[in-house]
Amino acid sequence: MTDKLFRDIDIVDGTGAPRRRGDVLVRDGRIAEIAAPGAITADATVVATRPGSVLAPGFIDMHAHSDLHLLTHPEHTPKITQGVTTEVIGQDGLSYAPIDEAALAVVRKQIAGWNGNPTDLDFSWRTVGEYLDRLDQGITPNAAYLVPQGTLRLLVVGSEQRQATTAEIDRMCAVLAQGLDEGAVGMSSGLTYTPGMYADTGELAALCSVVATYGGFYAPHTRSYGAGALEAYAEMIGLAKSTGCALHLTHATMNFGVNRGRAPEFLALVAAARAEGADITLDTYPYLPGSTTLSALLPSWAMSGGPDAALARLDDPAERARIVADVNVNGSDGCHGVTVEWETIQISGVARDELSGYVGRTVAEIAAAQDREPVAVFFDLLRRDQLATTILQHVGHEENVRAIMVDPGHMGGSDGLLVGARPHPRAWGTFPRYLSRYVRELGVLELEDCVHHLTGRPAARLRLADRGLIRPGYAADLVVFDPATIHDTATFEDPRQQARGIQHVLVNGAFALADGTATGVRAGRALRMDATREETR
Repeated sequence: MTDKLFRDIDIVDGTGAPRRRGDVLVRDGRIAEIAAPGAITADATVVATRPGSVLAPGFIDMHAHSDLHLLTHPEHTPKITQGVTTEVIGQDGLSYAPIDEAALAVVRKQIAGWNGNPTDLDFSWRTVGEYLDRLDQGITPNAAYLVPQGTLRLLVVGSEQRQATTAEIDRMCAVLAQGLDEGAVGMSSGLTYTPGMYADTGELAALCSVVATYGGFYAPHTRSYGAGALEAYAEMIGLAKSTGCALHLTHATMNFGVNRGRAPEFLALVAAARAEGADITLDTYPYLPGSTTLSALLPSWAMSGGPDAALARLDDPAERARIVADVNVNGSDGCHGVTVEWETIQISGVARDELSGYVGRTVAEIAAAQDREPVAVFFDLLRRDQLATTILQHVGHEENVRAIMVDPGHMGGSDGLLVGARPHPRAWGTFPRYLSRYVRELGVLELEDCVHHLTGRPAARLRLADRGLIRPGYAADLVVFDPATIHDTATFEDPRQQARGIQHVLVNGAFALADGTATGVRAGRALRMDATREETR
């Protein structure tokens, strides 16, 4: 690996401090020297940069769904072209380790809408450590892993809607501890997804206590972002206070009509807990619609027993009637406690080619064209696509997005799904969008502050001892971009579009993106953590 020199460039170092001009030397995958412009005289390759460019730490995606994409598409173009050099995966309580054969079969089917279900991928790992070993065989960005609480429950308790026994909780705690020992940075939950949502607060507290012992953090998708959102956040904050576990509120938002303009109430709740000593951070994506699977709208009882049991219920007239009542009248817990507004549910991806004509259309539009009730279209798609359909939910509010974005614990997380015909554009555009729309165009954040949100602050949350900042000795995860032209081009109509204005991306000192073109170099690795939560080099 040849030495590289960034000569006389604006340095935004990830701390939030004002930018400064300087030289930066990269040697052996690390930042070797930082000096005044022209002061470094080492024999190194000078990296060509455009006038006005900024050198910043590589961006850290605090909420990624790349668990399989890293393996099936190791060049990882959607993220590298955004300047992302580290991703946090294992999100929303469902992923592929720790696992056994029976649980793997359920998970692969249940979250096919998130990650696809590739038949040519070797799923032979079983533990967290083995999965991280697989990542180390060749990925482009770095990756950190959260032990998924829903997968733990599936592994130990199963798919049924019931309380875990004391022995089962003890077993989940032991499996969680093993995953943390093997390098996971914490635990995630998806508390509107089965089977993780079946866990009560006591069960979650036992698991969070284990995470706290290891110095990791808990990243819950809460029980609601709609009706009862504040109560759902309060439950998670209560866990942090009672167990001493650091809390990271993932894709933090206040959605649906019931929460328009209510972000200040949420932020006040967080601020009060911080004042009492709770360690709380959060991440968001800079868009209004959310993204999930169509099956996530089902009430939790309908998913008890797993995907096959849920599909069987769709053919039972009595069970269908119960589901209709929950999604149309009572409010489904799968839809955050509100009734489903079918005009907000847009199909973004299907697994079966014969359903591709539905992509881009709302359930309400499809129903009107077919002269059917929306819920009938809902059932039809779930059955024919075997629960693999993905959707966009147009339920966000701009004033809430902006208010949460300026919170002192805020970080960036794309929550981007990389499968489907028309996935959410956040998978390709989150980080450039922060820097274009919310920095340059709207002035919600200053450039240096925004870079801090996307680099130094998440590195601190992850307790990475030598990433997230431009400092001597730190890993050379770096991005060069033009703050005047950086721009997300991904749209809801055409989401797989490379951002503009990002020139170079280095991962561990190697070019992953050079002059705007992906190199195919796979210098990333799994960022395992030891018991003190410092990166093991």
